[in-house]
Amino acid sequence: MAYALLFPGQGSQFVGMGADLFAARPDLLGPRADEFVGFSLRELCMNGPEEDLTRTEHAQPALFALSYALWDELTQKVPSPPAAAAGHSLGEYTALAAAGVFSYDVALSLVAERGKAMAEAADAEPSTMAAVIGGDLESLEAICAKRREEGGRLWVANVNAPGQVVVAGAIGDVGWLEDNASDLGLRRVIGLAVAGAFHTPFMAPAAQRLAAHLDRLDPAPARFPVYSNVTGRPHVPGSVAGTLVDQLVSPVRFTDCLEAMAEDGIDTFVHVGPGDVTAGLARRTRRDATVLTVSSLADVGEALEVLGSMQ
Repeated sequence: MAYALLFPGQGSQFVGMGADLFAARPDLLGPRADEFVGFSLRELCMNGPEEDLTRTEHAQPALFALSYALWDELTQKVPSPPAAAAGHSLGEYTALAAAGVFSYDVALSLVAERGKAMAEAADAEPSTMAAVIGGDLESLEAICAKRREEGGRLWVANVNAPGQVVVAGAIGDVGWLEDNASDLGLRRVIGLAVAGAFHTPFMAPAAQRLAAHLDRLDPAPARFPVYSNVTGRPHVPGSVAGTLVDQLVSPVRFTDCLEAMAEDGIDTFVHVGPGDVTAGLARRTRRDATVLTVSSLADVGEALEVLGSMQ
């Protein structure tokens, strides 16, 4: 039996998250972290307001820091290291830090830069995202491609789990998809309250800015495989920076990550971080897998019992 870590991405944040962690881990979540992100993590996570916490430049470093702190608590007690890790969008950075590719400080500053770059790219040109209910991935990719051939700007942005696909693009094009869902063979298209069309060419300015930041870093070898959102396979040494840049303008292929990990022998997935989104995606994608959720310090003990019994 082998387990993999799954780390959540933007959208999992909520006011009040991490209260136990701020008390237990001031070394990771105290003033030093605030210097890297430029605001008080504790104040924002504990008191909001929600509209401030959900801003891209705030939510991303907050989620990274809390998820990493939870992982650090778990790894100090778990009987064996994970066989692999993956993260959804932002969560991929947490996975890389957990694997030692970046130190906590370096990864936190990198995530803070990423959040600011994505927020600015979203502000520069209006765009949005929508969840699609019904319709297979191949059909959705064909619909988006045809819309682009006609001058539109619409892409598949997230392939999260069977039946869970997100598209993104210009506001008018996403609106067109919503209005014509039935005629296109889709059950429903639901607009999402997001700042912009993440993981599409709308994020090209952010990708350029992130590339300049990554060029100054020297990623270390991973202690265990980290599966890439772009390829659905483990990161290749020497190409981590380029793949992270590509991630901003490419679809998040989380289903491919989960399926590839299962093919490589993973039978247990452990969501580590606020909420339980990646746990739900794992259950939907791999119904035969054991799925655990560690979203607070109270969950660590229960997870350790299960992981300990696997030895």
